[in-house]
Amino acid sequence: MLYFHPVFQAVATLLALYALTLGFRRFQFNHLKKRVAFNWKRHVFVGRLALGMWMLGMVGGLMMARIYWSTTLLTGLHWQVAFWLLPLILFGFATGEVMNRLKEPRKILPLLHGLNNLILICLALFQFYTGWHVLKDFVL
Repeated sequence: MLYFHPVFQAVATLLALYALTLGFRRFQFNHLKKRVAFNWKRHVFVGRLALGMWMLGMVGGLMMARIYWSTTLLTGLHWQVAFWLLPLILFGFATGEVMNRLKEPRKILPLLHGLNNLILICLALFQFYTGWHVLKDFVL
């Protein structure tokens, strides 16, 4: 059961990478003046799914720690990085919702949204490293 959390988070990260590739097409159009197709609805759907799964995965990780080790916040750098992921996930979701609901030409908000979510993906990939140490030290 402890392996459900890392597998779930890996799927969420793969979805986020896919949303990033879709969003990069929008960046090319807005900032590099390239004429490319952008699948708005798919980007929004996959982005929401990835961000939601990351949030659920955080809750799941806390629950797994509580169930199996009777405590939380003992995984050192792994939970500390997760703590910093939380506001970034909320910002990514909020900015994405604003742009989806109020469609108008923008330059700065999409750039902030994309940069935020790129940082999120980098931190999520770093979580694989810290999570491997958690598995090695506490499970294997």
